[in-house]
Amino acid sequence: MLPFLLLASRAEDAAADDEYAAYLRYGGLEERELRRIRLEAAPLPELDLSRYSGVIVGGSPFTSSDPEEGKSPVQHRVERELSGLLDQLVARDFPFLGACYGVGTLGRHQGAVIDRTFGEPLAAVEISLTGAGLQDPLLQGMPPAFTAFAGHKEACSTLPGHAVLLARSAACPVQMFRIRNNLYATQFHPELDAEGLVTRIDIYRHVGYFPPESAEELMADARKFTVTEPMNILRNFVARYAA
Repeated sequence: MLPFLLLASRAEDAAADDEYAAYLRYGGLEERELRRIRLEAAPLPELDLSRYSGVIVGGSPFTSSDPEEGKSPVQHRVERELSGLLDQLVARDFPFLGACYGVGTLGRHQGAVIDRTFGEPLAAVEISLTGAGLQDPLLQGMPPAFTAFAGHKEACSTLPGHAVLLARSAACPVQMFRIRNNLYATQFHPELDAEGLVTRIDIYRHVGYFPPESAEELMADARKFTVTEPMNILRNFVARYAA
């Protein structure tokens, strides 16, 4: 099997490694089947897409809707590199799955409005599939509504006309969409279970995502939920596109 490619940008080793392990576990992949490139660490090398089954973009500390003057040189570089890669992926309708940061990157690339209107606090949310979502092969076997973990400052408030809305939540109108036939983005985290979220809360408690004193309460709230359905998206992505 040609490997999949995970493009990551979490600077903290513990968070980056836990994310990679989650994609391996829930994608049913071995390490040789999922190559990881950490974009925050070095420039994106030249890629031969014919050597990969698909591309996955993980979560990120970067926020696409940040003012340009407030972005670091690393964020500017990562955004340029992802935009250039998306030029190729969209033109080829190449398999792509972007989780959380995928909405900001793929959405912005395709002309969506990405802003701070529909941010969600770190929590379990109920995701509802649209009619198109119920018919989409990547959501095969999914119930019409399911629980997933989300937490984001920005979101897509308006999709371009050529995008297909696949899922929404009460507080966020665009939780998942598709471009062409094979490029997907989710606002929620399909790789994240309760213990994974607890790990991230612990790692990020002092970086400004939430008040540090609320970390223990957020961990306790996360453990109240058994989140299993979103991982089917990863399994379906691997099963559909493994080449």
